[in-house]
Amino acid sequence: MVKQARAQITRDAIILGAAKAFDRQGYGMASIADIAAEASVTKGALYFHFQSKDEIAHAVIEQQHDRSFSAGAAIIEEGLPAIETMIRLCASLAEQLVTDPIVQAGIRLTTDVSNFERPVADPYEDWLRTFETLTARGIEEGDIVATLDPAMIAHFIIPSFTGVQLVSETLAGRTDLLQRVREMWTILLPAFVPADRYDALKDLPQLVPTTPAAPAS
Repeated sequence: MVKQARAQITRDAIILGAAKAFDRQGYGMASIADIAAEASVTKGALYFHFQSKDEIAHAVIEQQHDRSFSAGAAIIEEGLPAIETMIRLCASLAEQLVTDPIVQAGIRLTTDVSNFERPVADPYEDWLRTFETLTARGIEEGDIVATLDPAMIAHFIIPSFTGVQLVSETLAGRTDLLQRVREMWTILLPAFVPADRYDALKDLPQLVPTTPAAPAS
C-alpha cells in the first residue's frame, strides 16, 4: 500500500509538472527533460509511469476533463433552467482556466491536436452533447427559439468559448477571460432567446464573475 501511494504521488507530480511545462511552452516545445525537471523527478521515474510525451499529454487532458466535467455535473444536478445552466458551465470552466494549472494545460492541449499521435476529440464531443441536451431543454422551457436546432446551437457555443479563451490567453494571459465570457453571453442571448423572454433573461450573463472566486480555506 505504501509503494502504491508513493507511486500515485509520483504520477500526480509528473502530470502536474507536465501541465505547467505544456501550458508554458506548448506541447511541441516542452521536452521530457522539461517535464521531469518541472515535476522534480528523474527521467527513469517518469518513464516508469509513462512511455512517451504523447501519453503524458493524454493523461493531462484526461485529468483536466475529469475536473471540468465533475464541476459541470455538480452544476447540472442543481436543476436550474437550461440557459442559466449553460452560462454557469461556461463560468465554471473559465474560472478553472484562470486558477487551475491542470485545466489550463489540458484545454491548451486539446487545441493543439495536430501534434498528437492519437486524436483528441472526446472532451469536445462530451461538451457538445451536454450543450445540445441543454439547448433542447431550453426550447422546452420556452427560453430558446423553438425553430433553432439544438446541435447547431451547441456547435456554435462551444467553438465560441474556445475562441474567446484562446484570444484571451494570447492577448492577456487569461487575465480578462471571465469578462470576455460574460461579454460572449451578452452577445449570444439575443440571438436565440425569444423576444418575449429576453427582458427576463438579459441579466443572466452577470452570473459570470469578473474575478475568480477565492479558494475554499
